[in-house]
Amino acid sequence: MKTVTEFPRKVVEHPDMGLVMPDGCRLSARVWMPEDAERNPVPVILEHLPYRKRDGTTARDSLTHPYLAGHGYACIRVDMRGNGDSEGLMEDEYSEQEWQDACDVIAWAAAQPWCNGNVGMMGISWGGFNSLQVAAKQPPALKAIITLCSTTDRYADDIHYKGGCLLNENFGWASTMLSYSSRSPDPALVGDKWREMWLHRLESQPFLARTWFGHQRRDAYWKRGSVCEDYSAIQAAVLSIGGWHDGYRNTISHLVSNISAPVKGIVGPWIHKYPHFAAPKPAIGFLQVALRWWDRWLKGVENGAENDPAYRAWVMDSVRPSRWHDERPGRWISESQWPSPRIETREIELLAITAAPALVASPQDCGLTGGEYFPFTYGPELPGDQRGDDARSVCFDQPVQAEAIDIVGAPEVLVRFASDKPQANIAVRLCDVHPDGASELISYGVLNLTHRNSHEFPEKLTPGEVVAARVVLDQCAYRLPAGHRLRVAVSTAYWPAIWPSPEPVRLELSEAKLSLPVRPLAKGDEASFPEPEAAAPWAIETLRDSSSERHIDRDEKTGTVTLSITDDFGEVRDLDHGLVSGSIVREKWTIHPDDPLSARGETHWTDVMSRNEFSLRTETRSRMHSDAKNFYFEARIEAYEGSKLVFERDYREEIPRDHI
Repeated sequence: MKTVTEFPRKVVEHPDMGLVMPDGCRLSARVWMPEDAERNPVPVILEHLPYRKRDGTTARDSLTHPYLAGHGYACIRVDMRGNGDSEGLMEDEYSEQEWQDACDVIAWAAAQPWCNGNVGMMGISWGGFNSLQVAAKQPPALKAIITLCSTTDRYADDIHYKGGCLLNENFGWASTMLSYSSRSPDPALVGDKWREMWLHRLESQPFLARTWFGHQRRDAYWKRGSVCEDYSAIQAAVLSIGGWHDGYRNTISHLVSNISAPVKGIVGPWIHKYPHFAAPKPAIGFLQVALRWWDRWLKGVENGAENDPAYRAWVMDSVRPSRWHDERPGRWISESQWPSPRIETREIELLAITAAPALVASPQDCGLTGGEYFPFTYGPELPGDQRGDDARSVCFDQPVQAEAIDIVGAPEVLVRFASDKPQANIAVRLCDVHPDGASELISYGVLNLTHRNSHEFPEKLTPGEVVAARVVLDQCAYRLPAGHRLRVAVSTAYWPAIWPSPEPVRLELSEAKLSLPVRPLAKGDEASFPEPEAAAPWAIETLRDSSSERHIDRDEKTGTVTLSITDDFGEVRDLDHGLVSGSIVREKWTIHPDDPLSARGETHWTDVMSRNEFSLRTETRSRMHSDAKNFYFEARIEAYEGSKLVFERDYREEIPRDHI
């Protein structure tokens, strides 16, 4: 990535611009803008997050916001209330208060003498979500957004549930936010009130698993903030970006297919990162792409951005399975409209209704080669060789490909089956089988079969009754080469991605059909992007390097299988203001292959921040298990000043299972 230090306009930075909301709550914003903005007003780009601008997102902010500001924008990076250096409390993700604060910031910014009255909103993940949600609120000054790694449906395509199955990330994310939001503001920035703010934050901190597990079907809680409920509400221009190695890869297609406002989509081979520093390679010049978007919709520059292709995607070549890839070879394809009329659906019979039924009864540890729901650390988080999970599944192998094909879109599998239990999950994986038998994951989908007709109104299965269900796999763009074969693998478990059914399940499949979206073979790159550029990186002293580890242990005496994860995000000192910050998370996911009720999850976060005159630390721990009727949670916060314990709190929750 090329570092740019000279820009068309000189940039000034305000590390703590106070934005006082109508209710008196002060939000802290870090702002970059051209030095002469009051004489030559500029548009605003807002990023509104809970992730701590002082020590959380600083690395990416340093690359991005000075660059955009140097090209004539005022970039406002706001700590949401209850997080970082802002006052107040955060009650939940995507609350009405969060949206109202964003709308108030937009109105305030548009009225400043250094703003030309036009505002854009940008963000990845949380910031991508609330960019869409705030756009649906239609604040008058908001003219365009760039949403990355986000979702249109908070229930069906977020970190909580997938196909009506309970994602274990639902618990993991609640544990993460307990850690993030319980951290102290920086005393050097907020002054003497820092301890009062911190203790108030700790005393009021929710463990959000209680809320999220309390809504196990797609009810009004999830519909609120799901922009798919009314795509027409979004009238701002939308650029949607994502990655094939991210958990939120479906959103780009949904937005480009449904929004009537100007909308474009780009999907690369990336994990959950901004694409100017994302991996696997190739990264792209995201900041130049963003400037083209902002210039068109916030400055009125006639640069033709509205005529760019509707959908551009990286078709990944087949590679050897690996837990990490530095690069995914392939090519860019381009579609002027999406869905594309050039993509045909091939119907492939996997199991004929006249054939003998196939019995699917997977051990509970099936799924361990699936990788992280959304890889984040540039570490061993990608799907590995699928042969271990294939052996625990029923596999339908297709003939060896005589010619290569490009699979572009969302494959679907229709099954007819009978279950021996009233609740059952099904996982379907589409794999690329190499000539030597290595199995690479192309896409997957899961479905809670009690949700086969509705996520809002689930229905128990009647044991022995034959019914039908359609499993929609994730969007993908993948070249299956000649000499390889497709495999469709079907299992009743997918651990640790989803929580298991309360009882071991046997599905008798009587019919199965694959709908495969196939595009004419791309001859080469049909689109191109500039090489990555960015502003100077964050100036830090590294005190402890980051690292990422994954271990699977199988106890030969008890049969229990444990996945242990340690992500050490390192510890650094900011060379500008001197704050030291660092964090480590450890996770364990344990299950016995024969017993779904043996499933256990636990996390432990350690977060530190210090300067010469102070040292603060929080420890958060959480545990989860279930029986046939209920989910059980425990969590604990401990907060320390130096070695002194200054706060402790325990949480215990019991929540009934609802068709899960």
